[in-house]
Amino acid sequence: MKKIALLLSLLSCTTAFGQLFTPAYEQFSTRETAYIYLADGNTLEGTVSSVNQKNGLIQSLVLKPSGESKKTKVKAESITAMYLPISQFNKINNAINLTFDPRKWRGKGVNHEVIQQGYAYFEKTSVANHAKIDQLLLQLVNPTFSEKIKVFHNPLGVSTRTMEFKNGFAIEDEVNKSYYVKIGDAAAVKLKKKDYEEAYAVLYKDCPQLVDKLKGNHSWIKFDEHLHAYTKGCN
Repeated sequence: MKKIALLLSLLSCTTAFGQLFTPAYEQFSTRETAYIYLADGNTLEGTVSSVNQKNGLIQSLVLKPSGESKKTKVKAESITAMYLPISQFNKINNAINLTFDPRKWRGKGVNHEVIQQGYAYFEKTSVANHAKIDQLLLQLVNPTFSEKIKVFHNPLGVSTRTMEFKNGFAIEDEVNKSYYVKIGDAAAVKLKKKDYEEAYAVLYKDCPQLVDKLKGNHSWIKFDEHLHAYTKGCN
């Protein structure tokens, strides 16, 4: 009964906080420090002058290391993870969505204090692409509750917009129609909106009380709330 009560409370409180997945960011600050972790074990810190993207995927970025005057180009293939400071415009535009305090939750391998300061977290991950496995540098959209299942932004995915009212304000939310979902050490796979009707029961299969709770209402638009409740309410 206590576990079910926790699940219900998590589902209800997440609605009050709004969107729990972080937005996908494409604009980054050129003034604040970025933190880049390389495959060779080294770490780079500095300001990002430019970000080169192709089809939404970061290919490389130009970094001015802290304390140095010369800029350097860092290729995505050499990066395992990074924290990029989002632009001031992004911070203002997503101010309401940032009211959720990530310091309340602790996911593995993610510095939540940095994220709380207004950073996007990217991670190199394996992605199943038909018959092959690609290594992609993707933005993790659930960094504060990614202990069991990681959800990454799909740069090539389409989205729709919905309008809702929060605290007396009309808020236009962008709803992605697909994400890359990674369970454990398996390669991430694309999860589409149309597949969530059946996929939710598989994703949360080791939490039957949550699956039962969602049978009558497992809307894709609440994927973030469902995953949050699963991560924090199920052992």
